[in-house]
Amino acid sequence: MSIIGWLVLGLMSGFIASKFVNDSGQGLVLNIVLGIVGAIVGGFIFSSLGGAAVTGVNIYSMFVSVVGAILGLFLYHVIAGRRMA
Repeated sequence: MSIIGWLVLGLMSGFIASKFVNDSGQGLVLNIVLGIVGAIVGGFIFSSLGGAAVTGVNIYSMFVSVVGAILGLFLYHVIAGRRMA
C-alpha cells in the first residue's frame, strides 16, 4: 500500500476510533499517527489470530485499523492520564 493509502486509512480510522474512545478528537496529526499505528497493531493482532492483515483501503482493512486504533487510544489515555495526574 502506498504512503498516501496509509495516510488516508490512518486519518479515517484514527478519527473513527477517537469518536469511540472520547467525543473529541486528539487533533489531526495525532489521529493520523494513532490510526496508522492502529492499522499496524490491528493487522498484527488479526494475523496472529488467523485473519488477514490490512490489505488496502477497503472496509475490512478499515475495521482492522479501527480496532487497533481504539486499543492504541485506550492505552494512550491510560498512559497520558497517569502522567498528568
